[in-house]
Amino acid sequence: MASSLSFLSTALIVIVAMNSSAGSATEFRVGDSEGWRKPGLNETNMYELWAERNRFRVGDSLSFEYKNDSVVEVDKWDFYHCNSSAPMSSFKNGKSVVKLEKPGSFYFISGHSDHCKTGQRLVVGVMSPHPISYSPPTIALPPGTHFPISPSPSPTSNSGVLVSATLLLLLMPFIATLVGLV
Repeated sequence: MASSLSFLSTALIVIVAMNSSAGSATEFRVGDSEGWRKPGLNETNMYELWAERNRFRVGDSLSFEYKNDSVVEVDKWDFYHCNSSAPMSSFKNGKSVVKLEKPGSFYFISGHSDHCKTGQRLVVGVMSPHPISYSPPTIALPPGTHFPISPSPSPTSNSGVLVSATLLLLLMPFIATLVGLV
């Protein structure tokens, strides 16, 4: 009986650790190996495509690496008009890191107007941080052992949690009977 309880406790700890969704922040190198540069004639949407391949969350950061250029954070209007005359922030040091501290859209352009007009501009959509969700254990505890049940997952949670909870409820009497026989 003690070995069954030990096994169940260990399995529960492993499952809770695997279901933890607390993630760490990521530093994204803008443009990957290309860095922050003026796009060529057939590359005018390179930063748009780069942003589409990534998912940005609050706490992440963007690393801009460039030579003989600059990075200017601007508002939406200035982004679409390649206007760097009233920047929210501006960087010229060749390696600039911008922390994404809130959800929403962030707009970046090159400080050189002709570079921006040929596609050296980036809009990044930042999502809220991952919510920490607690799901019910996927195994039953022996009778008499109390374990608080977590609240139901929100509708935006993935269906795997719902399947796990349903299986738990269906299998609980069967597992309890097996544990009682040991």
